[in-house]
Amino acid sequence: MLTRRWLLGWILTCLLIPCWAQGEDQNYWSFQEYLDAFPQQRSLSDAFSARIRQPAEPLNSSTARPVQIAMLIPDQQISDYWSRNRKTLGLRLQEIGLPFTLQNYSFQPASTNRKQELQLAEALSSDPDYLILTLNTLRHRVLIDKILARGRPKLILMNITTPLKYRGNKQPFFYVGFDHGEGTRLLTDAINKMTREQASYLMLYGTRGYVSQARGDEFIRLTSNQPGFTLRQAFYTDMSHEKASQAVLQALKAKPDINLIYACTTDIALGAIDALKKLNREDKVILNGWGGGSAELDALAQGSLDLTVMRMNDDNGVAIAEAIRLDQEGKADQVPLVYSGDFAVIDQKTPTAELERLKAHAFRYSK
Repeated sequence: MLTRRWLLGWILTCLLIPCWAQGEDQNYWSFQEYLDAFPQQRSLSDAFSARIRQPAEPLNSSTARPVQIAMLIPDQQISDYWSRNRKTLGLRLQEIGLPFTLQNYSFQPASTNRKQELQLAEALSSDPDYLILTLNTLRHRVLIDKILARGRPKLILMNITTPLKYRGNKQPFFYVGFDHGEGTRLLTDAINKMTREQASYLMLYGTRGYVSQARGDEFIRLTSNQPGFTLRQAFYTDMSHEKASQAVLQALKAKPDINLIYACTTDIALGAIDALKKLNREDKVILNGWGGGSAELDALAQGSLDLTVMRMNDDNGVAIAEAIRLDQEGKADQVPLVYSGDFAVIDQKTPTAELERLKAHAFRYSK
């Protein structure tokens, strides 16, 4: 087993890598591009998706020891996506009957790279079988390359469904999440109908990196050929409730014609709500959420949020559990490289019965 000191030294060498330049779409296959390029993955993905929607099947075989899983995720935020899926992963593995240990390492989305690297060193020092990470910055990508070069643990990348092109056929074990591009397209279609393709808008990004690019820049791209859409201002908020609120106050003071705020995450949307309340502009500015977790659903019910794209949240945790289960059964060839869960767009007019049906499925484990 590698020592903690060696692991820390190895990880900190990544600090020499320059910051990730934005706009590097060529580094990734989009989810649909990947399925088109590798058609055998489409049938694999369809079969795996059907498994996710079904109740757990008990494990037929036994393991010599509990499977060891380490999870390093930015769950210190209002959005409950991460914490719900950690809970879902554990409950689904229990239903399957697969013994496991799950060690969680938490951080804030805007935490320093050094803090994340120290946590990663600690996670690796326990020599887990599976390591669950996210990918948002260049340093994340460098760390991923280093881990893959070691050959252990098997790497699961969460909240990303766009495989890294440069990795070729030497990819992580599994990409899992809800395709940011697809969610943004659904959200854009709904916003177009709501605004009749006429909007002066404020863009509120999260942190600099992949998610802001895939959600925020994609919205700008999708609306760039619509003459009625005008981007008035844009801010990076580091997914801070307070920074998002201050950005809205500043933007609406300078550009009072803004009538749409595009928020890239839950925490940002809630910060924007506070600012709109202070300005008494809630009824004059359309505001979206992204993800459809509990906080966003509450804001929709209260009339503070106009619409969101809702992830069928627990599909993510179920997918990780089923991928691990198949791998442990020697059936890794049944695990697609990428799994992307389902979405639904909801707004204040969504019928109560429909919303309750969606919630019952989305939060079937993490309720």
